[in-house]
Amino acid sequence: MATLQKIRNHGVILLVIVGLAMLAFILGDFLNSGSSFFNRSRENVGVIAGHNVHYTEYEAAKDQLTEVYKIETGRSDFDEELSSQIRNQVWQMMLMDYSLRAEGEKIGLDVTADELSELCIGEHPHEIIAGRRAFYDETGRFNRNYLVRFLASLEQEPETAEQAANLKQAKTYWMYWEHAVRLTYMQEKYTTLLQSLLKANSLDAKYAFEARQTSVNAEYVMQPYYAVADSLVKVSNSDIKKLYAQHKKEYKQTPNRAIAYIAFDIKPSEQDFADTEKLMNDLQEEFKTTDDVALVVNTNSDIMYDGRDYSEETIPAEYKEFAFAKGAKAGDVTELRFENNTYSMARLMQVGYSLPDSVCLKAIAQEEGQEDAELGWFKATDLNKNIAEPAFTGKRGTRFTVAQGLGEQTFEVVDIAKPTPKVKIAILERNVTPSSKTYSVIYNNAKQFIVNNPNEEAFRAAAVEAGMTVHPQFNLTKVTEKVADLKASRPIVRWAFEAKEGQVSDVFECGNQFVVAVLTEANDGEYRSMESVRGELTAEAMNNKKAEYIKKQLKGVASLEQAAEVLGQAVQKAENVTLNAYRFGNAGNEPAVIGTAFALVEGELSGPVQGRQGVFMLKAGAKTVAEGEMNVETEKQQLASRAAYMIPYQAIALIQEQADVEDNRANFQ
Repeated sequence: MATLQKIRNHGVILLVIVGLAMLAFILGDFLNSGSSFFNRSRENVGVIAGHNVHYTEYEAAKDQLTEVYKIETGRSDFDEELSSQIRNQVWQMMLMDYSLRAEGEKIGLDVTADELSELCIGEHPHEIIAGRRAFYDETGRFNRNYLVRFLASLEQEPETAEQAANLKQAKTYWMYWEHAVRLTYMQEKYTTLLQSLLKANSLDAKYAFEARQTSVNAEYVMQPYYAVADSLVKVSNSDIKKLYAQHKKEYKQTPNRAIAYIAFDIKPSEQDFADTEKLMNDLQEEFKTTDDVALVVNTNSDIMYDGRDYSEETIPAEYKEFAFAKGAKAGDVTELRFENNTYSMARLMQVGYSLPDSVCLKAIAQEEGQEDAELGWFKATDLNKNIAEPAFTGKRGTRFTVAQGLGEQTFEVVDIAKPTPKVKIAILERNVTPSSKTYSVIYNNAKQFIVNNPNEEAFRAAAVEAGMTVHPQFNLTKVTEKVADLKASRPIVRWAFEAKEGQVSDVFECGNQFVVAVLTEANDGEYRSMESVRGELTAEAMNNKKAEYIKKQLKGVASLEQAAEVLGQAVQKAENVTLNAYRFGNAGNEPAVIGTAFALVEGELSGPVQGRQGVFMLKAGAKTVAEGEMNVETEKQQLASRAAYMIPYQAIALIQEQADVEDNRANFQ
């Protein structure tokens, strides 16, 4: 249909929507009621808030989002990265959908059919719908009439298979955005409810106002931890265990793996270069003299001959001077050239003619009362072939009609650019690539490396000896899509979860590289092991011991000057410190020290205070209260506004965290 074609022609960037709308997705239950519970559970991609996400549901979701991508971008060639993005986005959509739905059921919250209808097709549709370019008019603004026409077209009966396919695609497109509106509005209702429950009281307002208005000056002496030699303190294993127990909740993890890998580049050999050069030399004479250039080129070249018309602006730069030189004629051939691992030569097929570079088109209104749409200027490559051919062969004022989706569209040639010189050129080009023999040699080298180095120690030693880089990769989970930047490396992740620590893999082909990996860590516990975090625990334990050492040095100190002398440090000043501050003087983020400064009365000397960067002693100066009268209601509103800003993020993250999610996607990838 015309609306879908309009989207494709404009190549709209996908998923420019408001808030978390792209997390929207609602599907019915695709589960096969006739299958056994056991088989059904094995086919579940995951469980979210008690809902079993069956494989067919997950696949249907991926197909739907893929269609939306196709429609809004006009693309159908999805690479590995985009496919991975779609899979991950579908899972996030489902996670949002079912966790929020479960929460809504607890409190009786939902989006009614009437609400959804008003949001999608009411007088003032939701911004998700209003933001779709499919419903823009020629002024570039949302036009509800376009939306109504689009929805009416979904009720048409297709007459051809092509129309049926387009109708199905259009319905998929609409269902996606309708579900997006539903889920977004559900989220808005839920967070609005929470926001209405959070109220700041007068005491909150008082504390907030005073924290902002009151400041204190302080003098202090600090001994940084790095100034104490590590040899002066001793950290025991019991110290590490104690800290690990205190921090254990921070080390919660999902099962993960760490690997190291080396890569064997699949690149052409010297023989491959020689063979390609010989082939191109052998083709030279035939390319120069044959009457069937297209056959020679399309059989042997990396660049097919399609009879394209080139201007001076569009022809490859290396052939511009040759093709548009004075006296150039059909049949002229360049010398064979070699550059960037590519052999190439070109032959002029046609010269001495001119064609316009661009054409200005207008879409003729299809219904009475509508206005024609000025589409602007297009190059031939910007348009579908069925539009480009009549547009560039017509004259100003020419009208032509082409089939589009379920209907037809009439265009008018408003203007056509002045013809410019054109040429047709055939390019015979061969990039030097690895032959099957070279491929086998490199593959066998990788296999031999595995045979000779069957464990991690030998693997690393042999790689170093061979001058190869060993690449570490940490925190691979079961659903990790790829390893680093390696193409098609999902099989490495699957292997890592089947292998044992120290095991060396088989050869993986990842784009233009053969990869061999070794499993260095397998972490399956609910929490990271103490050994895996020993380094950071040791650093914290060292600082704790150093703090005790410094405090002993300061025992009995009665003034800042005496503390400075004992520690060999200068007395410093921290001015205008507030409770809202993140920094204390030049010492950085020190919340415990800031709190101490406010707890002291003017002139009082603190005891040693253990901070993040070192140990402090400080003497409080005068507290200052800035002029200004507290407006309780204003303070309450400000506190409520801050809370309201954070709620949508915190609340959604919390309900998803509590949704008891079981992610089995790795079994299906």
